[in-house]
Amino acid sequence: ADLAFGTYLSSECVTCHRADGQDKGIPSIVGWPADQFIAVMQSYKTKDRSNPVMQTIAGRLSDDEMAALAAYYASLTPKAAGIQ
Repeated sequence: ADLAFGTYLSSECVTCHRADGQDKGIPSIVGWPADQFIAVMQSYKTKDRSNPVMQTIAGRLSDDEMAALAAYYASLTPKAAGIQ
């Protein structure tokens, strides 16, 4: 997966998810294993998970875009994201 592309795509994610990895009502995605990230995004895309905003976001992502985002968020650690 293209980590640089995932970094670019992440700008949309941080409109809701915190870039520092904190969970303030919206779950953190910082440090998620890539396979889990992709599985969750696929679940939103197929509407097996019921969050209309995430269904919309995931529904327009290609497999390559999901993989790039997964690689980017998996590469982050809470410490790198500013969490002690």
